[in-house]
Amino acid sequence: MAKKKGRKNYPIWMKKEIIRLSYVWLDATMVKVRENHQIVSQALAIAVGVDEQGKRHILGYDLGSGESKTFWVSFLRSLRQRGMEKTKLVISDANIGLKDAIDQVLAGSAWQRCTVHFKRNVLAQVARKDRKQVAMFLNFFTSQSNPDLARDYLLKVAQVMDKHWPEAAKIVKSAQDEVLTYKQFPEKHQRSIHSNNSLESINKEVKRRFKVVGIFPNRDAVIRLGGALLLERNDDWQAGRNLFSLGMATVI
Repeated sequence: MAKKKGRKNYPIWMKKEIIRLSYVWLDATMVKVRENHQIVSQALAIAVGVDEQGKRHILGYDLGSGESKTFWVSFLRSLRQRGMEKTKLVISDANIGLKDAIDQVLAGSAWQRCTVHFKRNVLAQVARKDRKQVAMFLNFFTSQSNPDLARDYLLKVAQVMDKHWPEAAKIVKSAQDEVLTYKQFPEKHQRSIHSNNSLESINKEVKRRFKVVGIFPNRDAVIRLGGALLLERNDDWQAGRNLFSLGMATVI
């Protein structure tokens, strides 16, 4: 009897139907897997979306050898093939492979650089003794309701930082538009769309459950456990309240 081929790592959302999304969050968490008698790190990519009625969905997941553009392009195309239309805003970190894939597969969608990852990137260039002070500077820009004022504030922060932390200042200057995209969207949504926090909570739960396993014996084991966890979260969302109020399409 012929040996069965390995199961395709389809996204959780299996039905081929059109789904119109207002916001999409993308991120990956690393996991240890045995492969070819070696222990390797692989990336479990997860996509979360909010539809035009404000309902959250786990859109899909997949496991790859790294966060390359090729991997992310394949993942995003799999979502498009199953009905995901172009979204209004994509939120992610500034991983080059992921950013290039978004530009290619979701061209026309706005992009928001996760403000939490942005702050971490900046603080990584600052001496440990100065990080609390710099973090205080950075925290204020998200509280500015006017995007022009927020941009001016970031530029002033960069000018101050340039004297003491020039590499950190470069990141702030180069990212001023990328971290303020969310200001163009309804104010009542901004708290949820300026960062990847919606996905971070899922990643923390995945890591907690994966820690019990430690090193997975193979890829399929990751897919099975990861899929079960994500399906459970998706079911909770469908039975619970919407993230935003109804009629999002009319206000964005």
